[in-house]
Amino acid sequence: MKKYFLIFLISLNSNSQNLVQKITFQSANPFSFHDVITDLKNQEKQEVYGKLVIPYDSLNPDKKYPLVLGVAGSLGWKNHHYEYLTMYQDLGFATFELNSFKSRKIESTVGDQTQVTTAAMILDAYKALEVLSNHPNIIKDKISITGWSLGGAVSFFSAWIPLKNAINKDLQFASHLAFYPPCFFEPSNLDFTKSPIHILIGELDDWTPAEPCNKLVEKLKNKANINITVYKDSHHGFDREGGLEINKSGYSFKDCIFKLTDDGYVLMNYLNIPMSNSFLQKIGFLFCTTRGVTIGGNEIARNNAFDFAKDFMIRTIME
Repeated sequence: MKKYFLIFLISLNSNSQNLVQKITFQSANPFSFHDVITDLKNQEKQEVYGKLVIPYDSLNPDKKYPLVLGVAGSLGWKNHHYEYLTMYQDLGFATFELNSFKSRKIESTVGDQTQVTTAAMILDAYKALEVLSNHPNIIKDKISITGWSLGGAVSFFSAWIPLKNAINKDLQFASHLAFYPPCFFEPSNLDFTKSPIHILIGELDDWTPAEPCNKLVEKLKNKANINITVYKDSHHGFDREGGLEINKSGYSFKDCIFKLTDDGYVLMNYLNIPMSNSFLQKIGFLFCTTRGVTIGGNEIARNNAFDFAKDFMIRTIME
């Protein structure tokens, strides 16, 4: 029997009129997609939490709301991420801030992507979805997922059928909005859910390059409800405020294309050896990555991305 732990820290913000709840639930720590697909029940258990914010209507306390679940990137939750959540709340959406890093006492995975893996975060997202789907103030089939960078991978690959069905065959996200996700994968299985998927990425991104996203979207056009927007003259993190800077710890994946097998193995470039643990992943990265990436905002792209995100959520889970 599945157990979910809900801790309600209820506070009413007199300015925004929102109800805030901390929700804790059980997830696990799979290293790879393969672990999720083939051996999920034997993965190390992990307690994870997030913050749920619900619009408060004193005249109708039982009202149900569509919800946007947000997933941060390798640097953790930043100001521009919260700006999106605030925008959604002001529009009448509930939001859920998934805290995969803090739940594991990790601040950032920029220098070591093995500390909290994409597989673990996708599992976290689905375990959160299971809880949120049963919340009395949330519309079960109107829950979208959005994420940035590493969180963009979570948003994107949470629509991949082999992963989704291994976790929960009965639930899926209503839509997926992925900001500058890593697209440098060639999945042999092209089955994705029919929920709308949209990728927003910068033309000049050298952390998670745009071209693999273009190619992947083209490959999936006849299999998934997917589209992409590439912002001109924009780098990784184009929707944040501030100028460009170099992150010396970040991996540039511009020369990487990893094969993704049906059972979730990610294979090294050239050698086709599964990167099934942290040591092998680090070896695999040596073949195609370099250190040092550019990150920073582009005002035009930022404004356009916020406008697109607003319209996307209204169109896919509110109308």
